[in-house]
Amino acid sequence: MIDVTIENFEQEVIAASLTQPVLVDFWAPWCGPCKAIGPILEKLEVAYGGAFKLVKINSDEEQQLAGAFGIRSIPTVILLKNGQPVDGFMGALPEGKVREFLDKHVQALAPEDEEAEEAALEEPAALDPAAQLEKLQHAVATDPANDDARFDYVKALLLAGREDDARRAFEPVANKAAVVRRVDALARWLDALSFAASQPKAAELDAKIAANKRDFQARFDRARLLFAQQQWTAAMDELLEILMRDKAWNEDLARKTYIAILEVIEPPKPKVAEGQIPPDDPTVATYRRRLSSVVLS
Repeated sequence: MIDVTIENFEQEVIAASLTQPVLVDFWAPWCGPCKAIGPILEKLEVAYGGAFKLVKINSDEEQQLAGAFGIRSIPTVILLKNGQPVDGFMGALPEGKVREFLDKHVQALAPEDEEAEEAALEEPAALDPAAQLEKLQHAVATDPANDDARFDYVKALLLAGREDDARRAFEPVANKAAVVRRVDALARWLDALSFAASQPKAAELDAKIAANKRDFQARFDRARLLFAQQQWTAAMDELLEILMRDKAWNEDLARKTYIAILEVIEPPKPKVAEGQIPPDDPTVATYRRRLSSVVLS
């Protein structure tokens, strides 16, 4: 179990979740139910033999992180994979219910029944970025007109740092950026990477913003730099600063870029039982609400 702050969040949560599911426990010292769920989570981290990583975030001390995840009550537990939240629950569930939750997403290294054993054979491939990329590449090769598969493939390449390969995979759909939102999102991500490659200095941009809060170009450049660095929420925060002051700046450029980031970070909806509605991704839901409140105000 690791205590996470804003300083080590990117490394201990986002980066770590690219190779292993990360379970985030939002808690506070005064919270009674938190004291009940905490030991259960720590016990299961050991019981599952390293199938997931447990981290804890003190929501009182790390209000920025709690806000980014839209935390409204504690304890709240959120599971991340590949840099994105995929599921979560609130309250101090009993151990059996927590196991049910975990078993939907991770597999203990010592399965107790045949069904769990089969899942254990499948899970490593799902968590292996190389295997996932190969699967996506095959999907695109099999059906080149499948824009959704191509989006997932280009996104996976960019997350893996394979920019040149991503640009080649993106080229066949580049002309759809004006009419297909997901393609537009990839185009703006690639533009941000090109901008970052020009070696803009963050400190200089910060100085310009400090001197003039209405220097929207400096703010936008700062947001593109953060976008390229996959600091999604920080980039959207910067874009919100523009939108709060000028909603239509530069032909809606800030809003369009904000929407592109939301498109990029939106994870696939988790499978749920028939008739149930998949839970919204907490980060995406929070930042959609923030955009709406600014644009509609």
